Amino acid sequence: MSDPRLDLSIDGPVARLTIRRPEKLNALDAAMVDALVPLCRSVERSAAKVLILIGEGDKSFCAGGDVAAWSALGPAEFARHWIRDGHAGFDAVARLSQPVIAVLNGHCLGGGLELASCADYRIAEGHARIGLPETSLGIIPGWSGTQRAARRFGPQLIRRMSIFGEVYSADEALRLSLVDKVVDKGRGLAAAEDLAAVVAGRSATAVELTKMLINAVEGEERERVLDALAGRIAAGSEDLRQGLAAFRQKSQRPKD
Repeated sequence: MSDPRLDLSIDGPVARLTIRRPEKLNALDAAMVDALVPLCRSVERSAAKVLILIGEGDKSFCAGGDVAAWSALGPAEFARHWIRDGHAGFDAVARLSQPVIAVLNGHCLGGGLELASCADYRIAEGHARIGLPETSLGIIPGWSGTQRAARRFGPQLIRRMSIFGEVYSADEALRLSLVDKVVDKGRGLAAAEDLAAVVAGRSATAVELTKMLINAVEGEERERVLDALAGRIAAGSEDLRQGLAAFRQKSQRPKD
């Protein structure tokens, strides 16, 4: 499954995923959300050591879910598909083995902030505005805005944005630890590429394991992290090598 409005490019150790829907402020519809899972699988299986996530243009990183795409859905469809499929796509981003750097090169609202919260590092350009306006439309921040975003930024900050309507400038977001760095307009991608070069110069295995452990502390896929870490140890053990050798010898014996 692919969508031309989500453009994935991989150049050596750096992958870049660009949301290309500037006419809709890079808002996401159902097809785009569905495409996130296979795109992340492609990144996982590549030689990339880091992913940069950015929106096309300079007005919006991502304006969240396309209102026209979800407003016509009935309650069951909304919960069963829009919300659950959104979680699946965003989980895939948050749980990538590789670190993710989000470039907020414009407004980052609603589902856009929920997507940015999946990243490991957020760089905001100076003109960006950040908030969770869903309740003003009569809906909730449904793509883990009250869950993952609350874990990463703190529940009180999420209350202030989602219940009381606070919207922050890039500088305010930096003070509140919503973003990790602020740069001038148009400088976000260059800053992300510089940071990606730092990550690419480090041990990919050590970075992956460290990210997994931090994710587990945050409650992100704790069970899978434990299984993956234990499986990695077992897969490199002498016991496994001997066990497989014995299995092969047994399978090659002539049958009576």
